[in-house]
Amino acid sequence: MKKFTLHDLEKRVALRAKASPAVSYTRQLLDRGVAQCAKKLGEEAIETGLAAVGESRKRLTSEAADLMYHLLVLLRARKIALKEVEAALAKRLVQSGLAEKASRAKKKKQAKSRKKPRKRARA
Repeated sequence: MKKFTLHDLEKRVALRAKASPAVSYTRQLLDRGVAQCAKKLGEEAIETGLAAVGESRKRLTSEAADLMYHLLVLLRARKIALKEVEAALAKRLVQSGLAEKASRAKKKKQAKSRKKPRKRARA
């Protein structure tokens, strides 16, 4: 059996996105819009998490596959290629996860300090 990759799945999603909604679940999801694709991804994420703690290895593997499929559908809906996600991951490899997380927290704190305080309405 040929090795199947996420890039193969991305190509399959792209192909099915061009099909009629009468024969393509992928097309149906995309036709419902980004919000519905995101909702479905969230549902699959919950199912994957629940399977991780209370289901068999086979069930978790199946749910993980569903999650990856729905992530690629959502990325397609937002016109984001898998290679863009890979590039974002590659940038994170230059530092440890803890250092990367700390840098995001620092940037978030700096952004908050730049915001102008709102004037309160007087009662």
